[in-house]
Amino acid sequence: MVSNVYKIEMKKILISLFLALPLCFQLQIVVAQSTANFERVEPAFWWTGMKNNELQILFYNSKIDISKYEVSVKNGNIILLEKIAVQNPHYLFLRVQISPKAIAGKVPIRFSSKGKTFDFMYEIKSKSQDRNRIKGFDASDVVYLIMPDRFANANLKNDSIAGFYEGTHREKLFGRHGGDIQGIVEHLEYIEELGVTTLWLNPVLENNQKKESYHGYAITDLYKVDARFGTNDEYLRLIDKAHSMGMKIVQDMVINHIGNFHWMVTDPPENNWIHQFPEFTRSNYRGQLISDPYRSKYDSIRMVNGWFDYTMPDVNQSNSMFAQYLIQNSIWWIEYAGIDGIRMDTYPYPDKYFMARWAKAVTDEYPQFGIVGEVWLQNSIPATAYWQKGIKNIDGYDSNLPSVTDFPFCFAVPKALSEGAGWDTGMSRLYELLSQDFLYPNPNHNLTFLDNHDMTRFYRAVGMDLNKFKMGLTFLFTTRGIPQIYYGTEVLMDGDGSVHPQVRMDYPGGWAGDSLDYFEGKGLTSNQIEATNFLKKILNWRKSKPVIHNGTLKHFIPENNVYVYFRTLNREVVMVIINANDTETSLTTTRFEEVMKGKTKFKNVMTDEVGDNLQTIKIQANTAMVLELE
Repeated sequence: MVSNVYKIEMKKILISLFLALPLCFQLQIVVAQSTANFERVEPAFWWTGMKNNELQILFYNSKIDISKYEVSVKNGNIILLEKIAVQNPHYLFLRVQISPKAIAGKVPIRFSSKGKTFDFMYEIKSKSQDRNRIKGFDASDVVYLIMPDRFANANLKNDSIAGFYEGTHREKLFGRHGGDIQGIVEHLEYIEELGVTTLWLNPVLENNQKKESYHGYAITDLYKVDARFGTNDEYLRLIDKAHSMGMKIVQDMVINHIGNFHWMVTDPPENNWIHQFPEFTRSNYRGQLISDPYRSKYDSIRMVNGWFDYTMPDVNQSNSMFAQYLIQNSIWWIEYAGIDGIRMDTYPYPDKYFMARWAKAVTDEYPQFGIVGEVWLQNSIPATAYWQKGIKNIDGYDSNLPSVTDFPFCFAVPKALSEGAGWDTGMSRLYELLSQDFLYPNPNHNLTFLDNHDMTRFYRAVGMDLNKFKMGLTFLFTTRGIPQIYYGTEVLMDGDGSVHPQVRMDYPGGWAGDSLDYFEGKGLTSNQIEATNFLKKILNWRKSKPVIHNGTLKHFIPENNVYVYFRTLNREVVMVIINANDTETSLTTTRFEEVMKGKTKFKNVMTDEVGDNLQTIKIQANTAMVLELE
């Protein structure tokens, strides 16, 4: 039996030992709780082996003053270059350098204030060494654009989530409808069968806004997938599955603006992180003035600094720390998720010199990476070409942007198919369009399309005429550029672009209980079946045709509203004929001898018909023919 005296003495010894514990052990206790000192650390981790080894780390706590923390790093993996306190004491920035010899692991960053010290364990990961992980995209691809909220709802549990302003209200045109990442995952086989090689998703990042946040362009967290779409891990699983099937992923990003409920708007680091006006001031949306040699300062400020909308405050990229934050965020998503490309929203709206710096930083780190900038300049080819990398602009500006959205192409095609023949109308419009390609440093890098999430559906734009629909798509898939289609194009989905949600309707079959299921082909009309089969045929043929991807393009002036062009590569020749007349036409081929010389046979790609008479070709009314010549 142990005496009471012994128990008392042991208790005294234990208390003495605890009080005499070394400081390092006490720090370990604090370290376990150190995450409570910061609500946000961004980026949450980084990588060894990056070409640019400098990093800016943001620390944030909305409830306490962290600006006066003393900071030190006693680890060879990270060198502290600068501690930066800003106007708002809730923020602290560290500029660090990751040693070229750094190894993966967690690095203690020591913070001290008023005699209290704790370590924050910052993680450094190893950069992926898989050179084929990130592929980029080019003219060998066909891009399929999806609005995640409107494609398919596979996980009902994330429809409405506590802490988010909006839940799912499918009955509301402007509400969230519940589509999610898992819905896309479950239909990748459907997309692959169409012949598509690349997915572009409208923004999947958090949009915790009070209304109309379904589209994704009012981001409230630049490092987090919206929980109503899924998790970051689910997004990675989508990308991994797409890659395993030979498909690529393009992430839609926004640098011009963020959501007005973003935490950097409600509690900004400095007043100048967001462009401020005495009263709400919209952008004038006049992107062409950026290249206008006669532009006024007043108009330029309105264009670049004005807000895109009430819920989309304009970001000040001329603030050096915010600029670095945005550049790092893009690089973080590339390395973290393994995306193959970025579609950058509203490209001419931010500070153009920042955008050039951003594009260079991304492509310096990942030379094979694909970037396309949304340059919505309607019918202006010169103003569009201004933004493509390598152009010799009179003001010396080079955007470093590999690809631009070809809106002049988009607007020309439905006009050409819907109007009568003339000197500069009908098929002559397409000829004139391509004849100006000398303005682009690389027109084959242009993203070509006939509609998207902001525009009237192409089928409606050509009067719901199936023949014209197929003619336009044939041109899209066989001429120069990187073709993009919008989800539902294959089943003739309709919508008037003057009301955005009308072109963002739910894909039938994506929701349990839908009366139609287009994924399974249930409820399709004869025209929809024909359109789907047409797309499958031409896209799966296109996949294995380098002559279409990179072959030389030669076209001939349209005669009698018939447009003829050729794609050639080595000995391979593809002839495309578009007859935009309401009557059958016999085409005499003598004037095409410079391309057709020595070719005596053909195979019709769409019908599999073969023939040995290339002197005169009959082509039906309102039809496009694609012929492989032998």
